[in-house]
Amino acid sequence: MDLPFQDLWLPAVRNRMVLFANHVLTGCPPAVERLRAHAGKVVRVDASGWPGLIPVPPPLTLRVTPAGLFEGVESADEAAVVPDLNVRIDASDPAKVAGNVFKGGLPPMSIDGDGALAADVNWIAQNVRWDPAADAERFFGPTLAEAVSRANEQFTQVGEKVRSAMGQLFDQFQARKKS
Repeated sequence: MDLPFQDLWLPAVRNRMVLFANHVLTGCPPAVERLRAHAGKVVRVDASGWPGLIPVPPPLTLRVTPAGLFEGVESADEAAVVPDLNVRIDASDPAKVAGNVFKGGLPPMSIDGDGALAADVNWIAQNVRWDPAADAERFFGPTLAEAVSRANEQFTQVGEKVRSAMGQLFDQFQARKKS
């Protein structure tokens, strides 16, 4: 299912996702060093099991740069590029995936392809996390960073409640759909 103006906003969203991933990676120099060894290799990230209510996001194809970061492969080139590694995220329960990510956990995923790259991507997935409090302190100073940290904790609690409510809603929808 295509969304209105998908060709306009989808590339912008994908670019922001790549920028955010690189921002998180630069906070962990060992992760950048691990990726640097795989410069030129391609990773494709795909969401599988996506529920029918929500439009399926297209796969995200990333190339490892010589700097040890990611660059997005242009959508026109994606079909011609053979990935060295496929990462499939189980998105059958988006609320649970979001809850895990908000808690600093991982979504359920499988990784196949180049063994060395798979090992390094798995290490990165297990060990690299975004620290919003550190970012806030860097930009706004320690006083505002503490307020941001408290707000983040409250946001996480709200996210838990939303995740629970969404899970119940999906369960009810699935039960009605079966009957």
